[in-house]
Amino acid sequence: MSNVAPAPTSRVSDRTFYVFTAVVSVAALSLLAYLLLIRRGGATGVDLRFMPAVNASLNALAASLLLAGWVAIRRKAQRVHQYLMVSAFASSALFLVGYLAYHYVHGDTRYAGTGPLRAVYLVILASHVVLSIPVLPMALVSFYFAWRKTFRRHRQVTRWLAPIWLYVSVTGVVVYFMLRGSMPAVP
Repeated sequence: MSNVAPAPTSRVSDRTFYVFTAVVSVAALSLLAYLLLIRRGGATGVDLRFMPAVNASLNALAASLLLAGWVAIRRKAQRVHQYLMVSAFASSALFLVGYLAYHYVHGDTRYAGTGPLRAVYLVILASHVVLSIPVLPMALVSFYFAWRKTFRRHRQVTRWLAPIWLYVSVTGVVVYFMLRGSMPAVP
């Protein structure tokens, strides 16, 4: 590891990447806010009621890939780790596309349960939502550092990113099952 200051062109490309990451992250968050708080779904003639199950599956896949990637890097299988992390990112990106599509068409799904289980659901959902916000920018920065081969910085980011991303992926599945369990049976 060298303590040499990065070249000026490196600082410029880092700054450009950080601006790109901020723009992409703010755009994604703004689109989510629009869909969840302003638009609230609408009839488009498309039925995407199957998407929550697909999205939960993508979250479960992302969690599995994250855990496998952690094991791979612990075993010094760097190439396997890279493939698993890119696959986890792809799974999470597909989740985000499916989530946006579902909410564009159908809006929010409300939790129908009551009592203490409703409180548990709301705490899990709130933590899931708040912690999901930094996952995209942190993942992009983590990939950038790995691509630039600045592994010390990569590890500094992933020390925080890995548990947050794993928590968000797992709680996404938990939220799905809690929502489905609260729904009244359809005759």
